[in-house]
Amino acid sequence: MKYSKEEKAMWLEDWKQSGKKAWTYAQENGLIPQTFCSWVKREKHNTPCPGFVEIPVPQKPNTEKPQEILVEKGDITIRIPLSVWIEYPGAILKGLQAVP
Repeated sequence: MKYSKEEKAMWLEDWKQSGKKAWTYAQENGLIPQTFCSWVKREKHNTPCPGFVEIPVPQKPNTEKPQEILVEKGDITIRIPLSVWIEYPGAILKGLQAVP
C-alpha cells in the first residue's frame, strides 16, 4: 500500500508520541516494519539535529590591496592615500587625539 506524505507524517508523529521502537510500532499498527523504518531514517536525514547551527558561506574576501587608510572619529572622516609619506598618518592620529 502506498501512503501520502500527509499519512506518513501522521504515522511518524504518532510513533514519536508512543515512545516505542520503530519496528515494534510498525508491527502493532499493521505497517511493514522495513518500510516504516525507512520513513524514520529519511525523516532523520531531512531534520536538522538538535543544536544545529547553520554556518553561512563566507563571501569572497576582498583581494584588492587597499588604496587608502580610513580614519574616523566622531563626525570626522579622513582618507589617507597609501602613497603618502609614512609619518603623515601618525601626525593625523596625534591631531585626532586632541579632538573632543
